[in-house]
Amino acid sequence: MPDAVVIGAGPNGLVAANLLADAGWSVEVLEEQPEPGGAVRHDRGADPEFVSDLCSSFYPLAAASPVVSGLHLERHGLRWSHAPHVVAHPLSDGRCAVLDRRVDVTADSLEAFAPGDGAAWHRLHDMWEGLRPDLLDALFTPFPPVRSGLRLAVRLRGTGGLRMARTLVLPVRRMAEEEFRGEGGGLLLAGNALHADLAPEAAGSGGFGWLMTMLGQTYGFPVPAGGAGALTQALTRRLESRGGVLRCGRRVDRILVRDGRAAGVRTADGETFAAGRAVLADVAVPALYRELLGPEDVPAQLLDDLRRFQWDFATFKVDWALDGPVPWRCEQAAGAGTVHLADGLDELTRFAAQLATGTVPDRPFCLFGQMTTADPSRSPRGTESAWAYTHVPHDVTGDAGEDSLTGTWDAKERELMADRVERQVERFAPGFRSRIRARRVLAPPALQALDRNLYGGAINGGTAAMHQQLFFRPAPGTGRPETPVKGLYLASAGAHPGGGVHGAPGANAARAALRRSLAPGLAGAQRLLARRDRTGRRQPDRGGSGGG
Repeated sequence: MPDAVVIGAGPNGLVAANLLADAGWSVEVLEEQPEPGGAVRHDRGADPEFVSDLCSSFYPLAAASPVVSGLHLERHGLRWSHAPHVVAHPLSDGRCAVLDRRVDVTADSLEAFAPGDGAAWHRLHDMWEGLRPDLLDALFTPFPPVRSGLRLAVRLRGTGGLRMARTLVLPVRRMAEEEFRGEGGGLLLAGNALHADLAPEAAGSGGFGWLMTMLGQTYGFPVPAGGAGALTQALTRRLESRGGVLRCGRRVDRILVRDGRAAGVRTADGETFAAGRAVLADVAVPALYRELLGPEDVPAQLLDDLRRFQWDFATFKVDWALDGPVPWRCEQAAGAGTVHLADGLDELTRFAAQLATGTVPDRPFCLFGQMTTADPSRSPRGTESAWAYTHVPHDVTGDAGEDSLTGTWDAKERELMADRVERQVERFAPGFRSRIRARRVLAPPALQALDRNLYGGAINGGTAAMHQQLFFRPAPGTGRPETPVKGLYLASAGAHPGGGVHGAPGANAARAALRRSLAPGLAGAQRLLARRDRTGRRQPDRGGSGGG
């Protein structure tokens, strides 16, 4: 039997499997879909000549993650590509806020909105540079991050302490009012906060927006050359080079628990896979505790807490094959990989308020991706592979538009909502629709069908709001990958630090499993699971059925 079974071949599952294999464990990864990757995949589904990322596209967290960089995926074929600009937020009056990897370019963009805002951006960037090493270390390690947290506390004390902490928990709107005179800085912060589900008035949205913009400032929003799936391919090649086994088309429907310990898994076709040391679950939190485990294996308090588990917003996505570049009214938007489409901070607040009341927005805030601009290999020269996604309520109570959308997302509703998204793009790029060669619509049910973890198209593994972060994630008193079942570890975005392609939940789960295997009471068992070759060198046990 393998030492570990990993459920799910999304980026977190593959990161976990790689780290276990690096430690000499035999590993099997079971994936429900016919191919690995979860939300990190691409195809040519919009048009055969155009590469379209199925779900996620830009990866600032992967570029910043010490977990990902430590895997040296460039040795396994991964290559990053960047657009000239990171993010643009155009307005209908012709102004445009631009985030660029050159801090002076970003600052000059904001200075055009109001004198002094360029200097304000430099101040926020200086704060980032002072905190960055320990902040990233704290972000990507299990909660609580003791050593990095202490170092971060020392740095905070040296840079204003409580005043700095206050700034980071501000809502975006208040943070923008305090830091900038013009609208540009707030646009960059608020648009990036809404990459998650944080409205401009939500506590902590300022800090999240600041984090995302500073990640873009330092690392950019890079894309894998050739398509999002190139990142998955590199993770898979690395795992297989270390003896790991990946089995696709194998849906796990039960975690087998014996004497309070995870002993393996059973797939939907009735096959069982025993695990010698651990089971790691790259699955959504409700699915883990309500479906894969029996109620007898989950404490009553945790089951009760899960009634309060909150998903992030549902997602609606459109992919396009364009015959030419997007005809932006603001020429600065042409060079950005990601373009935020909302006509000001008030429109972002209006959009978020509609979502909060269960209403389908009439002017949807769109994140627009120009993939050929970021990676010229995505489509023929002179064309653009593009997409946009927006958020919609999970439970629709009304439609702020004129289409009477109900949230069934049948064929008619999908097309009506896609038309609404295109009208939003046209506000900032007149003539956009005339350049569409083909489009593909991915409504919330389609996204969930592509990856069961994306419940209703929720892409963050649960809300990023403060009440479900840190030791509240995924439920109060948790925050670590260990579960109430011995030998079972949560390795998905439902665990700290949450969504984004950075591999931290998978890495934290793998390291927890490795630490537990080295506990004194298990040392003897570990020695029995090892064998020696004729030279006497220690080798991992790869015997038994299904060994990796």
